Amino acid sequence: MRCTAVTTLDTGIPLFVLGQGTDPHSERGVDCPGELPPASDPDLVARAVKAKAALGDRLFVLGHHYQRDEVIRFADVTGDSFKLAREAAARPEAEYIVFCGVHFMAESADILTGDDQRVILPDMAAGCSMADMATFDQVEEAWDVLSDLGLADVTVPITYMNSSADIKAFCGRKGGAVCTSSNARRALTWAFEQGDDRKVLFLPDQHLGRNTAVLEMGLSLDDCVVYNPHRPNGGLTDQQLRDAKMILWRGHCSVHGRFTEQCVDDVRTRIPGVNVLVHPECRHEVVTKADHVGSTEYIIKTLEKAPAGSAWAVGTELNLVKRLAAEHPDKTVTFLDRTVCYCSTMNRIDLPHLVWALESLVEGQVVNQITVDPETTYWAKLALDRMLALP
Repeated sequence: MRCTAVTTLDTGIPLFVLGQGTDPHSERGVDCPGELPPASDPDLVARAVKAKAALGDRLFVLGHHYQRDEVIRFADVTGDSFKLAREAAARPEAEYIVFCGVHFMAESADILTGDDQRVILPDMAAGCSMADMATFDQVEEAWDVLSDLGLADVTVPITYMNSSADIKAFCGRKGGAVCTSSNARRALTWAFEQGDDRKVLFLPDQHLGRNTAVLEMGLSLDDCVVYNPHRPNGGLTDQQLRDAKMILWRGHCSVHGRFTEQCVDDVRTRIPGVNVLVHPECRHEVVTKADHVGSTEYIIKTLEKAPAGSAWAVGTELNLVKRLAAEHPDKTVTFLDRTVCYCSTMNRIDLPHLVWALESLVEGQVVNQITVDPETTYWAKLALDRMLALP
């Protein structure tokens, strides 16, 4: 049975569809004409302040680290996706949870909050390209392939937090769990401890799965295969699937996946002595060239502890890098790539959308509510609970 979450689209079309080709005229540099423009309406800030005050304790605004500054200023709590979902669950008195992030994050908040709380996403088009790379039907088909080979019984599905509610529910039903970039190693360790012959189907980010398995757990690159849902048998032979310890889904983050070895080499040439700090969603060859690798929270804490005068090139979303640079003027903090790269779907949540959502709530109209159906909620929460129980 397919589990679905309510969205504005009932056609099966992903919330975010990747474009094709390249733009040779993309804007260069971090400080450039590509800076996000200020709100066109000078009254928007005042309107947001007024609406937020009118709603009082009935409202709780969550802001992901990758959001624009104009939105972050109105967040009651900032953080990564899982931290924010847990923060929402810890505020049972808040009637409205306005999630300034992307769709899968709002789904997780709805799963973890009470039935009387309503989760709102200011723009329903704020999806996630990575999450869209693993659909329920595709994963079900992959599981059928493993079942036909007699491998499903020894395969534990682990899905990254950056996945849809129905993928989390799939993992819950099949004995798997959810993981974050901070606890991926613990989740994989737990999965492999289910039996000596166990293998993992890792969804949907191949890079996080590979980096964790190889760099943190001692597996080899030969232990990993990439399953392509657009090719028969995932583009793999039956023997490759039998031999693999890690079956990595062919998915990636469109922001972190853009960083290359050349980016690392270039920044080391430009800034002698620079520390390269990257997210584990980056490619394996980038991570192996970096000095420090870790989750968004790890990146933030590393810069907080860094000595004055040190230089850092950070491989993660640009809104966060710019914010960190502003917060640490005693250090040199620069974007790892010369090309400007905001997360396009995160940036769909802007001040006009936030004001519209807040003013609608003041008027008693709930807009863009994210609702995950009860069955999906049950199984997805089970997968999340397994993660929370990890030692």
